[in-house]
Amino acid sequence: MKLPGKTVQRLSRYRRILYKYRYLEEPYIFSHDLARLLNINPVQVRRDLMLIGGSGNHRKGYHVKELMQLIGEKIDSEKGRKIILVGIGKLGQAIAEYLSDREMFQDIIALFDIDPVKVGKTMYDIPCFDIRDLSQMIKKKKVSIAILTVPSDYAVTIAELLIDSGIEGILNFTSVRLNTPENVFVQDFDIITSLEEMSYRLSLK
Repeated sequence: MKLPGKTVQRLSRYRRILYKYRYLEEPYIFSHDLARLLNINPVQVRRDLMLIGGSGNHRKGYHVKELMQLIGEKIDSEKGRKIILVGIGKLGQAIAEYLSDREMFQDIIALFDIDPVKVGKTMYDIPCFDIRDLSQMIKKKKVSIAILTVPSDYAVTIAELLIDSGIEGILNFTSVRLNTPENVFVQDFDIITSLEEMSYRLSLK
């Protein structure tokens, strides 16, 4: 069964919370506690977990490790997904640091940049390569997801290179709207537009 995108997002958030409680002596959690930690409706949590076949104990709640495993079976790829990050400016470094400091269930295997000061170094335990090695690395390691944080002027060129090399999904942190084939999934994170939208909504209060 294909899960709705919003459901997958919430399941990912549930698992990150559950991960923190996995070593408790009694590793159980109630749906209303999970909802409270994420500031969402408990009914929504129960619906999501029922959708993937999760069942809790009326007295104890959901078994943390079993629920984590069930979520993984539903939203993770069987072979796992390898990820690269392209563009190690201030934003790219912040994202790399953030992800390296979180319990990830997918692997970021490489960073790419053109700066000779960064190339050949290891940042946040992730090796940084010359962007000229991008295509070769994607094909050799069978990378399927790229995080794009390059300057806007280079976004289209790099995105085309990523797609031609076999990338199937791009997390786009540039301000450029990418035109990609239907078989390539792109998710845009336009920080400026989001801030302007928030400012506008606040002005209506």
